[in-house]
Formats: sequence, C-alpha cells, structure tokens
Amino acid sequence: MLHHFIEANRGDIIERCRAKAASRLVTPLTGAAMEHGVPVFLDQLANALKSGLTTSPEINRSAGRHGHDLLRQGFSLSQVVHDYGDVCQAITELAVELDAPISSEDFRTLNRCLDDAIAGAVTEFGREQNQTTLDDEVARAGYLAHEVRNLVNTAMVAFEVLKTGNVGVAGRTGRVLHRSLAGLRALASRSLTEVRLTQGVQNREQFLVCEFIAELAAAATLDSHSRGVTLTVLPVAEGVSIEADRHILTAVLTNLLQNAFKFTRAHTSVTLRVGASAERVLIEVQDECGGLPSGNVDDLFRPFEQRGADRTGLGLGLAFSRWAVEAHNGRIYGRNLPGKGCVFTVDLPRIPCPPPR
Repeated sequence: MLHHFIEANRGDIIERCRAKAASRLVTPLTGAAMEHGVPVFLDQLANALKSGLTTSPEINRSAGRHGHDLLRQGFSLSQVVHDYGDVCQAITELAVELDAPISSEDFRTLNRCLDDAIAGAVTEFGREQNQTTLDDEVARAGYLAHEVRNLVNTAMVAFEVLKTGNVGVAGRTGRVLHRSLAGLRALASRSLTEVRLTQGVQNREQFLVCEFIAELAAAATLDSHSRGVTLTVLPVAEGVSIEADRHILTAVLTNLLQNAFKFTRAHTSVTLRVGASAERVLIEVQDECGGLPSGNVDDLFRPFEQRGADRTGLGLGLAFSRWAVEAHNGRIYGRNLPGKGCVFTVDLPRIPCPPPR
C-alpha cells in the first residue's frame, strides 16, 4: 500500500524533494516555506490514502499557506508548481529503486491530491501577488497626488503674494512660482518615464548642500509666513556635497517642512539645519508641536497614518519620503522631544570634495 511506503520512507522522500528544489534555486527555502510544503503534504497524502479518500480539504488549506510563504520569500509561481511535482518524482523514483509497486488506484489518488495541492498553492500565490501589485499601484498613485499637491500649494502661495502687487514677478517670489511650475512639469515627465521604465531614482547629480538648502528655504519661507510660523535656517558649511535626484530630494524636504508648518504650535518656529561628518550629511527639520503623546515617531512612517486634527493630507508623505531617501542609499528617521516637538532627519552619504588644483 502506498501509504505504508510513504510513512516508511518519509524522511528519504523529503530529502529528495529538497535536493531537487536546491538544484533549481539560488536561495534555499527556509522556515515555514519548507514546513508547509512537502512534509505536511506527505502526511496529508498518507492519511488520504489510508482513509480511502480521493482528496482532503486540509491539503488545499496547507498548500495555500505554502503558496503564501513562497511569495513572501520572493519565489516564483514556477517554484510553487515544481515543489509538488518533486513529490511525485521522488515517490516514483524511490519506489522503482526499492522495487515497491504502486497500484493504479493509489497513483490516481496521489495525482488528485497533487492537483488539489497545486491548485490551492497557485490560487493563494496569485491572489496575494495581485494584491501586492494593486497595493504598489495605489501607493504610486498616492505619491504622485501628494507631490502634485505640494507643488501646487507652493505655486498658489507665491501667486497670492504676487497678486498683492508688493513684489515683482522678476523677484524671488516669481522665481519660487517658476520653480514650482517647473517641478510640476518635471514630475509629470518623470511619472511618464516611470510608466515606461518602472524605475525610481534616475537623474542623480552631485551638488552643494548649501546651494540646495538656499533654494529650498526660499519657497519654504513663503509657506511658513502664510501659516504664521517662523522658519529658521541655520548656516550650512561650504563644500559639503551629496549625490541625489535633486527634484526627489526637494520633494522629501518640502514634505518634512510642510508637515512641520502644519503641526507646530501657533506662533512658534521650525528649524532647518544641516550637519556633516566625513562620510554623512544630516539634514534636520525640527518643529515645536509639543511632542507625540505616544512617543513612537516610527508609526508616522506607515502609509496613510495621520495624527492630529488636521487631516488635509493623504498620510503618505513620510512613507514615501522614506522610500525616496532609501533609494538614495540613505535613511530617514524621527526623534520625539517630549513637551517640545519632533525632529526628522534625512541621513545621506557625503560625496568627498575633489582635491584643490
């Protein structure tokens, strides 16, 4: 009987299946992906054969978990199918070697159980893969909407100032409006490129941090004045350089500053400062929001997470700021200052200055 053969040779069958999988994979299966696969299936198959059943509902459920585990470990749909095909090959190869015949009825049960297992694993794998793709698309659309809103808001503030007639279009306010409109054009262009190439950071360039902060502060100062908040920009050391996509990094810092203006207490200040070591550049935004009641700043980096009464945003800014900074081989993190405020830090690699000629 096939169930006696499986029970007697369970360990050998599992090792053969693992060897077959290892011959196909660069990264071996680990943890739950191994346990919910072949070992569980063999026990369920033996029980089905012993009970005279043609299949078992448990096979479908455990195979679904196996599909889930393989997707989480980054394996393909092909691996899901191959895993169960290995079982059939291992059993038949070992049966031939040991001269243990398999009856046609047992073989039909084996194939039906394998069919159910493959169907269950493939169904769950496909369902979760589709959901992941959908989540990515929603997140990407949210990022685009978020950055468009930021640029439009800055442009609107600059336009309102120009409407008063107190400043000229050729002055600094006009330049802020121009940069915002140029940013919108660049964002639209980059979004089209991402659709074609499915890439993230593309336009890296080396630039001085002091010049970058000066440009950023011009637009941010207008925004802070419109909200009744003081923006303090501390001097930046000369000669500090980074390599980044300037537009994306501007979007990150603009988001941090707008969040600070939004949540800091009325008539307080927001501070923008830069620190540098031999290898790192730290750009910090500090507000005076009073601190977080929970004290856990990391929670704010989750998508669609919002705190406070002002819900005008999408709750995506910090999540995508983290994505953007990590795409530049950097980090972004926050510190809670109880009773005072929060500090958000963009930590990026520093580019060594070229030696003097």
